[in-house]
Amino acid sequence: MIVASINEIPEVPWENPLFTSKEVTSQKLIPESRDYLMSVVNFGKGVRNKFHTHESDQILIITKGKGIVATENEQRLVCPGDIVLFPAGEKHWHGATDDSEFSHIYIIKAGAKTTQLED
Repeated sequence: MIVASINEIPEVPWENPLFTSKEVTSQKLIPESRDYLMSVVNFGKGVRNKFHTHESDQILIITKGKGIVATENEQRLVCPGDIVLFPAGEKHWHGATDDSEFSHIYIIKAGAKTTQLED
């Protein structure tokens, strides 16, 4: 068994062309898992990721601030306590509102490919 505290895991910058700004940090959770990738992702105000898909389902657990989760057909405002499921292959993005920082935990199958769909 492994028990970890999010408060003890350092935030590190996450520079990735998938994001609209460099104001993103992450905290990798339980890296010993062979089956799942889990991280806290922290977005600065107005920062989001670009439309993308995953080869597996992605689950988001909203932990701080106000965010937007979106597909091609809808946008939803989310806040702490909300849980989001993006089925495998669904085109989507998620990020902070213009007036709030935003954090979520994401869970995805280890090794699942992410495909960025916009520049």
